[in-house]
Amino acid sequence: MTDDRFVVGVDFGTLSGRAVVVRVSDGAELAAAVHEYAHGVVDTTLPYTGATLPPDWALQVPDDYRDVLRHAVPEAVASAGVDTDAVVGIATDFTASTPLPVLADGTPLCEVVEYRDRPHAYVKLWKHHAAQPHADRINAAAAERGEPWLARYGGFISSEWEYAKALQLLEEDRELYDRMDHWVEAADWIVWQLCGAYVRNPCTAGYKGIRQDGRYPSLDFERALHPDFAGFAHDKLGAEIGRLGGRAGGLTACAAEWTGLREGIAVAVGNVDAHVTAPAARAVEPGQMLAIMGTSTCHVMNHDRLAEVPGMCGVVDGGIVDGLYGYEAGQSGVGDIFAWHAEHHVPGSYHDAARAAGQSIHEYLTERSFSEPPGAHGLVALDWVNGNRSVLVDASLSGLVVGQTLATRAEHVYRALLEATAFGTRTIVETFAASGVPVTEFVAAGGLLTNRALMQMYADVLRMPISTIGSDQGPALGSAIHAAVAAGCHPDVLAASRAMGRIERDVYRPDPAAADVYDRLYAEYVHLHDHLGRGGNDVMKRLRAIRHEVVR
Repeated sequence: MTDDRFVVGVDFGTLSGRAVVVRVSDGAELAAAVHEYAHGVVDTTLPYTGATLPPDWALQVPDDYRDVLRHAVPEAVASAGVDTDAVVGIATDFTASTPLPVLADGTPLCEVVEYRDRPHAYVKLWKHHAAQPHADRINAAAAERGEPWLARYGGFISSEWEYAKALQLLEEDRELYDRMDHWVEAADWIVWQLCGAYVRNPCTAGYKGIRQDGRYPSLDFERALHPDFAGFAHDKLGAEIGRLGGRAGGLTACAAEWTGLREGIAVAVGNVDAHVTAPAARAVEPGQMLAIMGTSTCHVMNHDRLAEVPGMCGVVDGGIVDGLYGYEAGQSGVGDIFAWHAEHHVPGSYHDAARAAGQSIHEYLTERSFSEPPGAHGLVALDWVNGNRSVLVDASLSGLVVGQTLATRAEHVYRALLEATAFGTRTIVETFAASGVPVTEFVAAGGLLTNRALMQMYADVLRMPISTIGSDQGPALGSAIHAAVAAGCHPDVLAASRAMGRIERDVYRPDPAAADVYDRLYAEYVHLHDHLGRGGNDVMKRLRAIRHEVVR
């Protein structure tokens, strides 16, 4: 007999939110809807006031997230044609780390009228990198003090995470730091909006909040960063820690009105977009690395062994599923790099030709760039246009293309940038293997799967077959899986993954001849990677410092 119960999964991305309606018995996706954020990424001027933002800032407006609940969820449910009485749960996932300062009742400080002109009152999106100096101090202090948790993060705490961004808030806008009652991840804030309860999820708490073995960094460590930062975890982060797949509460009357769903249905504990996708792709067994490839790429993997992997974003016990160590690494720019090049460095004639051919500019560039064999462009690039998340963990690094001549064309650089992101992924895979937690299967998900030439190139560069998720809605499906568990439809996430997830095995297999050429290009990439990222040559940082001084 078919189980005619349904759940809603909502994925909050960088530019939009997506809702999907899923049947709990087999994971069938009945309908989806997308709502674009009205304000998008706020990185130049503040809304409402027009105040100019400094370099490396990236903010968002929290009411844009509520709008996804108001529009995408009811639209998806209506399109699915299901009776709302049959919808038993809702779950969400978010980009991370994306924290915001709020009052005791969850009101964001940017919604307090007198704080609308204060940049620090807004959501700090994951790619807000202005806290890099604060991250540098956190890392230096942790290394000097021999903090045992530092190795769990590959030796580095990122500027994208909770502590660095909160320390920046303290030191640059003390009034707002004192005024906020909670420094809350957007992943937990949106759950708070749905069920009226502030429950921190163990995924962001572990990977982004430096919570290891049931505790945060010590009071003494926080004091070493700044005397008034002592007590940050206790005073600003303190909240119940939920369980992935657990029930955070019931849908409130207000949220029921937004979504059109029944009051009281299960609201699952929040999660991170990458980690929640693993069950959707059935990539939860030890050694299966899942790469969620979009504007950035996040690599997650479960393993039964605890290891210290240099430059990883973190390892958290139960960070993806209970009973296994969840590892995370990532690249802070992938699709964003391709879009940046297409928007700013491609001649107008290419855009005209793409339109005439009925293609997107990316389809046009991909077709032209892969018309030649590997290595024909004579280029190698570094994929640090948005900094390096793994394995160097340094947001102040920047991009580079070597080998350009007067014969170099836009499609040549485009392909070199595509290849650079694959080389960055290979660096991560090799670092994990060298640390004793080898990748036995590489699984891909995300929006970039539509570029088949790109995916084949990744298989060639990695010299590994690539399996792919069998859904276009990976994070939203993963959230739906967690909603089904929270609603009691499946006993745990692993069981729900087997019933509702889907994977297509070995879709791309490496071409040995192409792989041989990519090995040579990768060797040049490694040389540049180590020279500019590890070799003491700080030219990228010096250039960034000059820019900051001039802009200010």
